[in-house]
Amino acid sequence: MSAASVDLYWLPLGAGGHSVRLNGKVFEAVAARIERRTPAALYHSALAVNAPEGHFVIEQAPAKADGVQRGVVAEGPVGARWAGRLRLFRYEIRRWRDGVIPDADEAVESPQHLTDDPALARRVLELVEDVPTLVWGRDELHAGEMWNSNSIIAWTLAHAGADVRAVHPPAGGRAPGWHAGLLVAARGLASPRAEVTRHWGIRENPHS
Repeated sequence: MSAASVDLYWLPLGAGGHSVRLNGKVFEAVAARIERRTPAALYHSALAVNAPEGHFVIEQAPAKADGVQRGVVAEGPVGARWAGRLRLFRYEIRRWRDGVIPDADEAVESPQHLTDDPALARRVLELVEDVPTLVWGRDELHAGEMWNSNSIIAWTLAHAGADVRAVHPPAGGRAPGWHAGLLVAARGLASPRAEVTRHWGIRENPHS
């Protein structure tokens, strides 16, 4: 294993969860009909980052209790800002030391190796806690598509300076939210979080 690396995984939407998979298919069927195209497979992205400080998984997932154990650095609302007062309607952003990507065995055309540069790997890790915690499923910044897990990964990579031109979902698939993350990163937008010590530990989350 390289001392430093950033690898991207494409997971079929709803991998390991039948209800999410079904909802995703319904969403894509409706979207495809509106856009007059053939429905495509939908994908959710996650990162595996190796740096001199250790191995980390970066991913967005539904918020749960005990976020410290999963390296949660931020949370955001799902559907509407007012709904985020309830954990049921919040998502969490993880920078999970020695973590795992659930259902990684279902990943398609993965991993996509992005870099071996230790400085870039560290930059990716540093920026995770600055991801804009926009409302999941909404387009608050008029980026042209919803903000979601793909937006978070795309924002982090682009803001860190990774070459995202060669990053693409598996053949015949779509990654809704990806271009929203790139656009918001290009605008230079980030969450105004307080500076934290870069020790690659876990920031306390007041919502956990």
